[in-house]
Amino acid sequence: MKILITGATGLVGKELVQLLLSKNHSVNYLTTSLSKIESKPNYKGFYWNPQQGKIDENCLYEVDVIVHLAGATIAKRWTNAYKQEIIESRILSSELLYNLVRKTPNQVKQFVSASGTASYPESFTKVYDETTKVTEDSFLSNVVKKWEESANRFQVLGLKVGILRTGIVLSKDGGALPEMAKPIKLGLGAYMGNGKQMQSWIHIDDLVALYSFVIEKQLEGVYNAVTSNPVSNAKLTKVIAKKLKKPLFLPNIPQFLMKLILGEMSYLLFTSKKLSSQKIQDLGFEFQFPEIEQAIAAIYS
Repeated sequence: MKILITGATGLVGKELVQLLLSKNHSVNYLTTSLSKIESKPNYKGFYWNPQQGKIDENCLYEVDVIVHLAGATIAKRWTNAYKQEIIESRILSSELLYNLVRKTPNQVKQFVSASGTASYPESFTKVYDETTKVTEDSFLSNVVKKWEESANRFQVLGLKVGILRTGIVLSKDGGALPEMAKPIKLGLGAYMGNGKQMQSWIHIDDLVALYSFVIEKQLEGVYNAVTSNPVSNAKLTKVIAKKLKKPLFLPNIPQFLMKLILGEMSYLLFTSKKLSSQKIQDLGFEFQFPEIEQAIAAIYS
């Protein structure tokens, strides 16, 4: 199978490329950097620039599946200008791909898109699955809505559309975990707020395996890309500290303080989501790291 990937040089993209190549799939990837373009028998780069509406149409040659991971990070201060960038980086890139598939002869059968969990309402106790219709009213929830609408447009072109609503991705190479570990390593670790907010998470190896599963089974629909074992911020902090052999003795960090430091982005530290992954498990997907202790141990082994 030949798979076209956007965001292939990012945290998740790099791992997904390696997994797909190890399974003898071929990978085409899109990059905005000419210096990152490589050309190997089963791994080829192509230039695009969504802001300028530019894309090398050769990227679609013999492609069966498009995996859309590209999007500006949300882990950066949300100024009004950057909020616009967060939305546009997802929507403009998706529109560019849509128009390419619509206008260019191709054999693409499936479009798989990353998404987020922000659409689910806040809850410390209620577990949400993909059938949940209630959404929260927030900036990120609006981003997720527009993101998924742009992905679902590909159904009009006869493609199967799979959407992976991804929780906190645990990896030693980037994302939330190294940032959480930094103060803990310095002996300055502490819970955020009361520490009771629930965090739905996934080990990066399980996440890329889930993408591979959705591709190989040609699945469509929405799937929660999280384990079914969310943990409180307090427990996650304790597990990291224990693995790093560091004490936790500082008082909890109040929400108002983090809002002063990070602005609106501090939402990410205090939002509480309990999500279920039963839907993907019922289709046969098995998590390698279903429990937080194993996931953190594997990362810091």
